[in-house]
Amino acid sequence: MKKPIQIGVSKCLLGDKVRWDGGHKKNSFITNVLANYFEFISFCPEVECGLPTPRETMRLEGDLESPQLITNKTKKDLTQHMQAYSTDKTQSLKSLNLCGLILKKDSPSCGLHRVKVYTSPVNSVRQGRGIFAATFSKALPYLPMEEEGRLQDAALKENFLERVFCHHRWNEFLENNPTYKELVAFHTQHKLLIMSHSIAHYKYLGKLVAKSKEIDRDILINDYYVKLMQALSIKATVRKHRNVLLHIMGHFKRFINEDEKAELLELINRFANGTAPLIVPLTLVNHYVRKYNIEYLSQQYYLNSHPGELMLRNNV
Repeated sequence: MKKPIQIGVSKCLLGDKVRWDGGHKKNSFITNVLANYFEFISFCPEVECGLPTPRETMRLEGDLESPQLITNKTKKDLTQHMQAYSTDKTQSLKSLNLCGLILKKDSPSCGLHRVKVYTSPVNSVRQGRGIFAATFSKALPYLPMEEEGRLQDAALKENFLERVFCHHRWNEFLENNPTYKELVAFHTQHKLLIMSHSIAHYKYLGKLVAKSKEIDRDILINDYYVKLMQALSIKATVRKHRNVLLHIMGHFKRFINEDEKAELLELINRFANGTAPLIVPLTLVNHYVRKYNIEYLSQQYYLNSHPGELMLRNNV
């Protein structure tokens, strides 16, 4: 039986009443959709570090790089308390080999992007990061992480979940003490996926794998992982997808006839000019792969990087 894919999630997003006001911020996409694919490891830094519910509101103040966590009314400094919790919790979560993390936006503990930091009593800048989020992301900089608010953006949602599923495959790959040959196979299956994000990383990883037997295994594995996750964090644009689709057409040239070629090219162009989503040309590509039994393409995660039921490529 396969291990479930585990991701960490802020408790309030699952409907737990742990917010400062005793409420929650249940997110239906997480609880109704993602729950079908992942096992959630939930947490709330503010409650788990000993604060009550409901509780006094807090905000980040002072230096942007190392802000203080201060309660709004009583001006109590909770920085060290939260930092100690964040360090311990990060180590605890790290031991679970999570495949991703979804955090509550704007939170002084969990916010990942554009959290308000008050640089003076009345002036704030939206350039901060919650104390737990900062600690965790510093310890695990390449783990897929996102805020629930940004998951409303189709491209950001697709990118995050693509990285989560890839991270899961990487964790599975590492479980069996992989050989150099198995790394080559893993890379081969991810070539087009990497290409859709970054040609530079695609070339780097290709060269790295080609000389893998010359490199210390632990260094090789770590370098590959870092560059792989860096690559997938880079936005896959329409132009990049078009280039990959045209590259795929090259693998069809010995199989498809002129009419089939023209039909696929038309769908690629429709995607490129914005009149069709990515799923349209990909559906035909997958049809040709099955029809002509093209083994190399059938193994490419680019064509099926996440469950089709999620319909992530219907809007990108």
